[in-house]
Amino acid sequence: MNTVRTVSDTKRAFYTTHTRPINSIYRRVVEELMVEMHLLSVNVDYQYNPIYALGVVTSFDRFMQGYRPEADKSHIFEAICQSLQDDPQRYRHDAQRLQAAVSQKSAKDIVAWLEHTATAYDGDDLQEAIKAIANNPKFKYSRLFAIGLFTLFETVDPVAVKNEAQREELLKQACAALRLPQDKVQKDLELYRSNLEKLAQAQAAIADMLAADKKKREQRQQEKNGTPAPDVDTPAEAPKNETPSNP
Repeated sequence: MNTVRTVSDTKRAFYTTHTRPINSIYRRVVEELMVEMHLLSVNVDYQYNPIYALGVVTSFDRFMQGYRPEADKSHIFEAICQSLQDDPQRYRHDAQRLQAAVSQKSAKDIVAWLEHTATAYDGDDLQEAIKAIANNPKFKYSRLFAIGLFTLFETVDPVAVKNEAQREELLKQACAALRLPQDKVQKDLELYRSNLEKLAQAQAAIADMLAADKKKREQRQQEKNGTPAPDVDTPAEAPKNETPSNP
Protein backbone atom coordinates (compact mmCIF):
# COMPACT_ATOMS: atom_id res chain seq x y z
CA MET A 1 0.00 0.00 0.00
CA ASN A 2 1.44 3.36 -1.07
CA THR A 3 1.54 6.08 1.55
CA VAL A 4 0.79 9.61 0.35
CA ARG A 5 3.62 11.97 1.19
CA THR A 6 2.75 14.75 3.63
CA VAL A 7 3.69 18.42 3.56
CA SER A 8 6.04 17.70 6.46
CA ASP A 9 7.77 15.00 4.40
CA THR A 10 8.31 17.46 1.56
CA LYS A 11 9.62 20.22 3.81
CA ARG A 12 11.95 17.80 5.57
CA ALA A 13 13.32 16.64 2.22
CA PHE A 14 13.83 20.23 1.10
CA TYR A 15 15.77 21.33 4.18
CA THR A 16 17.82 18.14 4.06
CA THR A 17 18.88 19.02 0.51
CA HIS A 18 19.28 22.77 0.97
CA THR A 19 21.03 23.25 4.28
CA ARG A 20 21.99 26.91 3.94
CA PRO A 21 19.75 29.45 5.72
CA ILE A 22 17.22 31.30 3.56
CA ASN A 23 16.80 35.06 3.90
CA SER A 24 13.69 35.75 5.97
CA ILE A 25 11.84 37.81 3.35
CA TYR A 26 12.10 34.91 0.90
CA ARG A 27 11.52 31.98 3.24
CA ARG A 28 7.76 32.39 3.04
CA VAL A 29 7.93 32.57 -0.77
CA VAL A 30 9.88 29.31 -0.94
CA GLU A 31 7.67 27.43 1.50
CA GLU A 32 4.39 28.62 -0.02
CA LEU A 33 5.52 27.58 -3.50
CA MET A 34 6.71 24.24 -2.21
CA VAL A 35 3.46 23.56 -0.31
CA GLU A 36 1.34 24.59 -3.30
CA MET A 37 3.28 22.24 -5.59
CA HIS A 38 3.04 19.45 -3.01
CA LEU A 39 -0.74 19.73 -2.63
CA LEU A 40 -1.14 19.62 -6.39
CA SER A 41 1.19 16.66 -6.82
CA VAL A 42 -0.77 14.46 -4.40
CA ASN A 43 -4.13 15.32 -5.97
CA VAL A 44 -5.54 12.39 -7.93
CA ASP A 45 -6.41 14.63 -10.91
CA TYR A 46 -3.04 16.37 -11.12
CA GLN A 47 -1.04 15.93 -14.29
CA TYR A 48 2.20 17.73 -15.07
CA ASN A 49 2.14 19.90 -18.22
CA PRO A 50 4.40 22.53 -19.87
CA ILE A 51 2.17 25.53 -19.03
CA TYR A 52 2.24 24.53 -15.36
CA ALA A 53 6.03 24.15 -15.58
CA LEU A 54 6.30 27.67 -17.01
CA GLY A 55 4.16 28.96 -14.15
CA VAL A 56 6.38 27.31 -11.55
CA VAL A 57 9.60 28.62 -13.11
CA THR A 58 8.21 32.14 -13.63
CA SER A 59 6.78 32.34 -10.13
CA PHE A 60 10.06 31.24 -8.57
CA ASP A 61 12.23 33.55 -10.69
CA ARG A 62 10.02 36.58 -10.17
CA PHE A 63 9.54 36.23 -6.43
CA MET A 64 13.18 35.31 -5.83
CA GLN A 65 14.49 38.25 -7.83
CA GLY A 66 17.17 40.08 -5.88
CA TYR A 67 17.92 37.11 -3.61
CA ARG A 68 21.41 37.04 -2.12
CA PRO A 69 23.61 35.16 -2.45
CA GLU A 70 22.65 34.86 -6.10
CA ALA A 71 24.40 31.50 -6.40
CA ASP A 72 21.95 29.93 -3.93
CA LYS A 73 18.88 30.54 -6.11
CA SER A 74 19.44 27.65 -8.51
CA HIS A 75 20.11 25.26 -5.63
CA ILE A 76 16.92 26.35 -3.85
CA PHE A 77 14.87 25.70 -6.99
CA GLU A 78 16.49 22.30 -7.46
CA ALA A 79 15.81 21.43 -3.81
CA ILE A 80 12.13 22.38 -4.16
CA CYS A 81 11.66 20.07 -7.16
CA GLN A 82 13.70 17.27 -5.65
CA SER A 83 11.74 17.46 -2.40
CA LEU A 84 8.69 16.64 -4.54
CA GLN A 85 10.60 13.77 -6.15
CA ASP A 86 10.61 15.62 -9.45
CA ASP A 87 13.26 16.75 -11.94
CA PRO A 88 14.11 20.49 -11.84
CA GLN A 89 15.67 20.28 -15.30
CA ARG A 90 12.37 19.10 -16.74
CA TYR A 91 10.65 22.24 -15.45
CA ARG A 92 13.34 24.54 -16.85
CA HIS A 93 13.52 22.72 -20.16
CA ASP A 94 9.77 22.63 -20.77
CA ALA A 95 9.33 26.26 -19.72
CA GLN A 96 12.03 27.41 -22.15
CA ARG A 97 10.71 25.19 -24.91
CA LEU A 98 7.17 26.56 -24.54
CA GLN A 99 8.35 30.17 -24.59
CA ALA A 100 10.48 29.44 -27.66
CA ALA A 101 7.44 27.91 -29.39
CA VAL A 102 5.49 31.19 -29.09
CA SER A 103 8.36 33.66 -29.31
CA GLN A 104 7.61 34.60 -32.94
CA LYS A 105 3.86 34.87 -32.42
CA SER A 106 1.64 37.79 -31.45
CA ALA A 107 -0.77 37.66 -28.52
CA LYS A 108 -3.63 36.98 -30.94
CA ASP A 109 -1.56 34.25 -32.60
CA ILE A 110 -1.23 32.52 -29.23
CA VAL A 111 -5.01 32.48 -28.81
CA ALA A 112 -5.40 31.01 -32.30
CA TRP A 113 -2.64 28.49 -31.57
CA LEU A 114 -4.37 27.37 -28.36
CA GLU A 115 -7.73 27.09 -30.15
CA HIS A 116 -6.19 25.03 -32.94
CA THR A 117 -4.15 22.85 -30.61
CA ALA A 118 -7.21 22.08 -28.48
CA THR A 119 -8.92 20.34 -31.40
CA ALA A 120 -6.13 19.14 -33.70
CA TYR A 121 -2.89 17.18 -33.49
CA ASP A 122 0.10 18.12 -35.61
CA GLY A 123 2.46 15.43 -34.39
CA ASP A 124 4.08 17.60 -31.70
CA ASP A 125 4.20 16.37 -28.10
CA LEU A 126 4.00 19.94 -26.80
CA GLN A 127 0.74 20.51 -28.66
CA GLU A 128 -0.51 17.10 -27.60
CA ALA A 129 0.02 18.07 -23.95
CA ILE A 130 -2.02 21.25 -24.44
CA LYS A 131 -4.76 19.35 -26.28
CA ALA A 132 -4.97 16.97 -23.31
CA ILE A 133 -5.64 19.94 -21.02
CA ALA A 134 -8.56 21.21 -23.10
CA ASN A 135 -10.10 17.77 -23.46
CA ASN A 136 -9.75 16.59 -19.87
CA PRO A 137 -12.98 17.27 -17.92
CA LYS A 138 -11.12 16.50 -14.69
CA PHE A 139 -8.16 18.76 -15.44
CA LYS A 140 -6.74 20.07 -12.16
CA TYR A 141 -6.52 23.83 -12.59
CA SER A 142 -4.05 25.73 -10.39
CA ARG A 143 -2.80 29.24 -9.77
CA LEU A 144 0.60 28.21 -11.10
CA PHE A 145 -1.02 27.10 -14.35
CA ALA A 146 -2.67 30.54 -14.66
CA ILE A 147 0.72 32.20 -14.15
CA GLY A 148 2.18 30.05 -16.91
CA LEU A 149 -0.64 31.01 -19.28
CA PHE A 150 -0.22 34.69 -18.42
CA THR A 151 3.55 34.40 -19.00
CA LEU A 152 2.94 33.22 -22.56
CA PHE A 153 1.16 36.49 -23.40
CA GLU A 154 3.62 38.53 -21.37
CA THR A 155 6.50 36.98 -23.33
CA VAL A 156 5.24 38.12 -26.73
CA ASP A 157 3.34 41.33 -25.87
CA PRO A 158 4.15 42.87 -22.48
CA VAL A 159 2.35 46.08 -23.48
CA ALA A 160 -0.95 44.30 -24.14
CA VAL A 161 -1.00 42.52 -20.77
CA LYS A 162 -0.53 45.83 -18.97
CA ASN A 163 -3.72 47.12 -20.58
CA GLU A 164 -6.60 45.82 -18.48
CA ALA A 165 -9.13 45.55 -21.33
CA GLN A 166 -6.70 43.79 -23.67
CA ARG A 167 -5.45 41.48 -20.91
CA GLU A 168 -8.97 40.43 -19.94
CA GLU A 169 -9.97 39.77 -23.55
CA LEU A 170 -6.88 37.65 -24.23
CA LEU A 171 -7.42 35.61 -21.08
CA LYS A 172 -11.12 35.22 -21.84
CA GLN A 173 -10.34 33.72 -25.25
CA ALA A 174 -7.53 31.52 -23.88
CA CYS A 175 -9.78 30.22 -21.09
CA ALA A 176 -12.49 29.40 -23.63
CA ALA A 177 -10.00 27.49 -25.78
CA LEU A 178 -8.65 25.45 -22.87
CA ARG A 179 -11.99 25.21 -21.02
CA LEU A 180 -10.68 26.93 -17.91
CA PRO A 181 -12.64 28.78 -15.17
CA GLN A 182 -12.22 32.37 -16.40
CA ASP A 183 -13.25 34.09 -13.15
CA LYS A 184 -10.80 31.98 -11.15
CA VAL A 185 -7.98 32.66 -13.62
CA GLN A 186 -8.62 36.42 -13.50
CA LYS A 187 -8.69 36.52 -9.69
CA ASP A 188 -5.54 34.40 -9.34
CA LEU A 189 -3.64 36.62 -11.75
CA GLU A 190 -4.78 39.81 -10.04
CA LEU A 191 -3.44 38.43 -6.75
CA TYR A 192 -0.21 37.34 -8.46
CA ARG A 193 0.43 40.80 -9.94
CA SER A 194 -0.47 42.46 -6.63
CA ASN A 195 1.96 40.26 -4.71
CA LEU A 196 4.74 41.06 -7.18
CA GLU A 197 4.20 44.77 -6.54
CA LYS A 198 4.24 44.27 -2.77
CA LEU A 199 7.45 42.25 -2.95
CA ALA A 200 9.10 44.91 -5.11
CA GLN A 201 8.20 47.53 -2.50
CA ALA A 202 9.58 45.36 0.30
CA GLN A 203 12.80 44.77 -1.64
CA ALA A 204 13.21 48.51 -2.23
CA ALA A 205 12.71 49.22 1.47
CA ILE A 206 15.29 46.59 2.42
CA ALA A 207 17.76 48.00 -0.12
CA ASP A 208 17.38 51.44 1.47
CA MET A 209 17.92 49.99 4.95
CA LEU A 210 21.02 48.11 3.83
CA ALA A 211 22.45 51.23 2.19
CA ALA A 212 21.85 53.28 5.35
CA ASP A 213 23.41 50.57 7.51
CA LYS A 214 26.45 50.40 5.21
CA LYS A 215 26.91 54.15 5.46
CA LYS A 216 26.80 54.01 9.27
CA ARG A 217 29.37 51.20 9.36
CA GLU A 218 31.69 53.18 7.11
CA GLN A 219 31.37 56.25 9.34
CA ARG A 220 32.11 54.20 12.47
CA GLN A 221 35.14 52.67 10.76
CA GLN A 222 36.44 56.12 9.82
CA GLU A 223 36.07 57.31 13.41
CA LYS A 224 37.80 54.17 14.69
CA ASN A 225 40.73 54.78 12.33
CA GLY A 226 41.01 58.36 13.55
CA THR A 227 39.67 59.87 10.36
CA PRO A 228 36.98 62.42 11.09
CA ALA A 229 33.70 61.63 9.40
CA PRO A 230 32.62 64.32 6.94
CA ASP A 231 30.39 66.96 8.51
CA VAL A 232 27.38 67.00 6.23
CA ASP A 233 25.88 70.02 8.02
CA THR A 234 28.83 72.35 7.30
CA PRO A 235 28.88 73.73 3.75
CA ALA A 236 32.15 73.50 1.91
CA GLU A 237 34.16 76.73 1.73
CA ALA A 238 33.94 78.35 -1.67
CA PRO A 239 37.26 78.43 -3.56
CA LYS A 240 39.01 81.79 -3.44
CA ASN A 241 38.38 84.21 -6.28
CA GLU A 242 35.31 82.15 -7.27
CA THR A 243 31.68 82.91 -6.71
CA PRO A 244 29.69 80.10 -5.04
CA SER A 245 27.03 78.71 -7.30
CA ASN A 246 23.37 79.37 -6.48
CA PRO A 247 21.53 76.63 -4.61
